[in-house]
Amino acid sequence: MSASPLALILEGRKRPGRELLAEWVRTRRLSNSWAAIALVVGFAAMLGVQQVIEPGTMRLLSAVFMFVALAQAWNLIGGFTGYASFGQVAFFGLGAYITAVLMNNSHLTFWLAMPAAIAGGVLFAVLIGLPLLRLRGHYFAIATLGAAEGSREVINNMTPVTGGGLGITIPTFGDQAPTPYFGKPGFYLAFLILAALSVAVSALLARSRFGYAMVAVHEDEAAAGAVGINTTSVKVIAFAVSGAIVACAGSIYAFQQIEFYPSDVFDPSFTVLMVIMVVIGGSGSILGPLVGAVGLELLSQFLRINLGSYNQLIFGAIIVVVVVFFPQGVVNFFRDAWRLRRISLLDNIRRYRL
Repeated sequence: MSASPLALILEGRKRPGRELLAEWVRTRRLSNSWAAIALVVGFAAMLGVQQVIEPGTMRLLSAVFMFVALAQAWNLIGGFTGYASFGQVAFFGLGAYITAVLMNNSHLTFWLAMPAAIAGGVLFAVLIGLPLLRLRGHYFAIATLGAAEGSREVINNMTPVTGGGLGITIPTFGDQAPTPYFGKPGFYLAFLILAALSVAVSALLARSRFGYAMVAVHEDEAAAGAVGINTTSVKVIAFAVSGAIVACAGSIYAFQQIEFYPSDVFDPSFTVLMVIMVVIGGSGSILGPLVGAVGLELLSQFLRINLGSYNQLIFGAIIVVVVVFFPQGVVNFFRDAWRLRRISLLDNIRRYRL
């Protein structure tokens, strides 16, 4: 069993940094190589699939890729760092509106509007993160939820700029379009690249010293501070990276939708789905949010198509059952089962005292 991040950090204070780094490289090199190969193979497979699937399936997979990115983003702050943010939709909405305003009002191309949206997400994360990340537990969760609702109201009341409750439309066709509309193949590729980048960024951060610092903050923030970790910087950076990914997703989503309203892109259900996907898959890992996002989004679409008005009821019931029997997440459960060569739901329930 590998040592905890705090133990490794403490060990690093007692041993030469070069020796500790060499040991870390030896233990991580093989797993990093396999993870990188898996990511490249998966990305290539999805590129190949695009050539043979129909437009409806392409649209569905685009949504799956978007939620993979959103789940990975939430996992950085909620899973690794341990600060459950319920206001991530604020970054999504801001990314969407910054893109729409710049393309509609200033006639900037999407390729300039999207980086501006990402920068806006990072700036907003830093501005609200510095005061809010001093809070912990449900206080932080409620504060971020309030920040998201406040952001929506600000956008809703900036009618001359954002269109307010009347919505905003991005010009996508004709001479007024700063960037031609991508179409289903283009947005499939855009969301696929975003999903791959979000997984790669999460993996790189998780396997770095910064990743150890994030998990150390999650395990015991006071102890992490005592051994020299700047916990404020760790939390704000994790929040900012998370906000950048979510804002980028909002930017692409805005261009895809063409016309939308504040209630569409500041919908709290986006945050709820991020949280559920991470919890179901397994927080604090790379594979967990990926499995949770793919599985739940495909399941949601299948139930919606085949079960009509009962789909939300059954979807909710399935989530409850999975959380009861796999409280640590599906990926973590099967990883432990593989290591112990034993699968027992009853033992798992007893372990978590359910």
